[in-house]
Amino acid sequence: MSRDLRPPVDILHYEIVQEQASALGRMGSALEQSLARLREFGAAHAEAPASMQAARRKLVMEAGQALWMLVVQREATGLRDSRHIMRTYNVPGEVQRCMGLVPAPSKPASK
Repeated sequence: MSRDLRPPVDILHYEIVQEQASALGRMGSALEQSLARLREFGAAHAEAPASMQAARRKLVMEAGQALWMLVVQREATGLRDSRHIMRTYNVPGEVQRCMGLVPAPSKPASK
């Protein structure tokens, strides 16, 4: 039977770093997916009428939320410069500007 002879604090630190890396990966994937949905929408609706603007705005807000989650996760691990994310993921300016904004709650339907 093998036994890990490292101090418990080292084992715990290893587990924490492993989870941080996993969380960064999940947040990066979520951002990639939301940006892909936004780009697909833009390609399919290049000349989007005003009625489609609400749907597009929702996708921009979702991408902004995904970006915010990744930036916060990176900063929690000590990676403070988010310019790398903006370049790597090719994040549009409108998504960057709504990063961290919480959409207004929808009004309940009238009876």
